[in-house]
Amino acid sequence: MQRTQRLASALREGAEIAAATVGGGAALVFVTIRPEDPDSARLRAASGFGKAQEARSVAEGLRAQVREAVASGSERTLESDASLGRRAAGGLRISPLVFEGAVHGALVVAAPAPIDSSQSRAISRVASEIALRLDHERLAQQVLSSAEEPAAPGNRDRGDEMLKLSEALFAQDIELLRTNEKLGTIEKLKNDFIEKMSRELRTPLNSIVESIISVLAGENEALSDGAKASLRAALDEGTAFLRTLQNILDLWRIKQRELPVEIQDVNFQELVDEAIFSVQDVIGDRPVRVEHDLQQPFPKLRTDLTKLNQILLLLLDNAAKFTSRGRIDIRARVSDERLFCEVRDTGIGICHDDQRFIFDEFYQVDEPASQKYAGAGLGLSLVRDLIVLFEGEVSVLSEVGVGTTVSFQIPVQLA
Repeated sequence: MQRTQRLASALREGAEIAAATVGGGAALVFVTIRPEDPDSARLRAASGFGKAQEARSVAEGLRAQVREAVASGSERTLESDASLGRRAAGGLRISPLVFEGAVHGALVVAAPAPIDSSQSRAISRVASEIALRLDHERLAQQVLSSAEEPAAPGNRDRGDEMLKLSEALFAQDIELLRTNEKLGTIEKLKNDFIEKMSRELRTPLNSIVESIISVLAGENEALSDGAKASLRAALDEGTAFLRTLQNILDLWRIKQRELPVEIQDVNFQELVDEAIFSVQDVIGDRPVRVEHDLQQPFPKLRTDLTKLNQILLLLLDNAAKFTSRGRIDIRARVSDERLFCEVRDTGIGICHDDQRFIFDEFYQVDEPASQKYAGAGLGLSLVRDLIVLFEGEVSVLSEVGVGTTVSFQIPVQLA
């Protein structure tokens, strides 16, 4: 069981690395159940999808192309795939998972931009490492099966076969150790870079924001209206930049599994009130009301206060950003030790074709919207990852010109 779990984890990690290699695309790992049968390739891991069902649907659509790549043992490229939208705008690459002539499946990588030569080499390395792991699993199963079979007395061929299998397995163990050590070094360098850049950016940004606040508070009477407006605009931009930076870091830590859920007592009513107060600056003087409809009496919860607060703030901020008039409603209840919550707005809405992509990192519906509504396209992606971290679910319903409703549910304990 542990070996199976390790293999599943390695396949997921390979898919994540492949998707990250092409700058936030998507990746799917297909593994053959019977190596001699290309039709037996089945989806075993994926990255870059909001829901497992979406990955399965895309995998079903690619079944014929994957079969051809596995049967031929050669790479294939596709121009694009409508089911993947902008994640596949740069095309798809299907790489067979080959180790010492044996084909164990295929790695499919969808890229948002054309794949360059360095990315191509990186994808090939990932495919080779996945193939090595799959062949190692095949060899380990073969050794285990041979060891369990009763040996005939004096059968020296059986002993020689076991020795060869064990030597091959040991050689693969060494190769996997080298691969893991190399990947560990790369991951450490990436982590160090992210942490260093975070520190180098946040420290001066915090100083700038604090200085602006100090000037506005201490010299307010001496400042002209124009100077006040400029300073407030700079303050808004600075705090928005800090939030974006923090969102990037949180997304990174979630992907590195370095952002654990910390359970504590939570007063959800107070959490909602604080989130509504915080979003007023985003609304400004627009005719938008923010109201809540909570189960009464609302039970005290035990969950991660910081992450739940972050989810509410991100959803409210997103709703406020795209709602010019009307209202934003927060509804919540607790049932069967799960928190059910939705944020509904009367904003511009999202067309049906775009709704499946809104949880993608850096995704914005269209260029005019990205220019009119500030943001990096990270808010809903972070919401999704945080809810997945809770082992919860998130969904969206929207109609252009009517509004959007984002609903989520997470497991909670009752205090």
